[in-house]
Amino acid sequence: MSDTPKPASGVNVARLTFTEKFRLQTWLMGIIAFAVVLFLLVQAKFILIALAIAIILFSLTSDAINSISRLQIGQFRIANWLASIAAVVLIASGLLTLAGLVISQINTVLSTTLSYTEDAQRAIAQVFSWMGEDVEESVLQTVRSIEISGYLRQAAGQAGTILSQVVLIILFVGFLFAERVWFNTKLENLMSDPAQARRVSHIINSIIRRVNRYLLVKTLISTLTGFLIFMLLSVFNLQFAAAMGLLTFVLNFIPSVGSIVATLVVTLVAYIQVPEPQTAVLIFVLAGMTQFLLGNVLDPMLMGKTLRLSSFGIIISLAFWGAVWGVPGMFLAVPFMVAVMIVCSHIPAARPVAILLSREGLPEEELPFQSFQDGPMTPDEAERQYRRVVGAE
Repeated sequence: MSDTPKPASGVNVARLTFTEKFRLQTWLMGIIAFAVVLFLLVQAKFILIALAIAIILFSLTSDAINSISRLQIGQFRIANWLASIAAVVLIASGLLTLAGLVISQINTVLSTTLSYTEDAQRAIAQVFSWMGEDVEESVLQTVRSIEISGYLRQAAGQAGTILSQVVLIILFVGFLFAERVWFNTKLENLMSDPAQARRVSHIINSIIRRVNRYLLVKTLISTLTGFLIFMLLSVFNLQFAAAMGLLTFVLNFIPSVGSIVATLVVTLVAYIQVPEPQTAVLIFVLAGMTQFLLGNVLDPMLMGKTLRLSSFGIIISLAFWGAVWGVPGMFLAVPFMVAVMIVCSHIPAARPVAILLSREGLPEEELPFQSFQDGPMTPDEAERQYRRVVGAE
């Protein structure tokens, strides 16, 4: 009788060993899958960046097209296909205009940068003059050792890449609008369950709504900030006012870091042209106040609680996507983070990730009172439905 427990103990040990092996294999497969996905993200970044931007532009204009197609003027109603064509034409015109403006400003800056090279090197070295003449001279020699012409050629090459990227974005947007009529049908057939399809549609609409609100507010704030920086440099009769205004507009889409970099670049450009420290300090203070008031006062008022993202999570997302896709990845870091947080908040197993990405540990902005079934829901039913969605029950 004393020997009877031994086989059971052996079975438990074997079962435990099998569980540990399975868990180890799962972790290894996850690491391998992450490495493969990361490799593909880096290798196909040109196409993937264009596709991500195209999807964002498509989501921004899709709701507007649906509203326009429902309008009726007398007996005339705008057809859906006509509204889609008009949207593609407007998006293409806006992107080509913006690309032309960016390329022209890059060419303007590149054509005049060489004449300011010596002044720029001297100005950067003078910043360290308070540390002694030896330090200032060492910094000057270090700055002069940098091959400016190589960076200028690289910047010129990037300017040429912008146009090809814009053309690819326009093509993607056009095909997305051509397929938009069949999205709901494809989703229902893919899910094979109307309730599940409505749930996925609710998640997608939540992502689109929050990302659209974020981008619209950021566009408004960035446009106003860029215009004020342009006016500030124009008042002091400095060159590159338009280029600095455009640079400020672009960099303000990068949260936290972009406004700081824009302010420092504007101050450096002003200091190179006007070697008086008082003028540079004044421009730094005025540009910093503009960024602070618009970015930390007006921006939160307009944004409200749309994002509720963790500040530390935003920095991690900026670092990751910046390392993978460079500057375009930093622009897309926040929309990607919003999408990941919303998707994870609706998956019980992944909800801890959503809690970590949210600001207060509350990733849900509002209860999903939209029913997954036909017909209205009472508040108690909606609360129970919400708990089932997020895994609280």
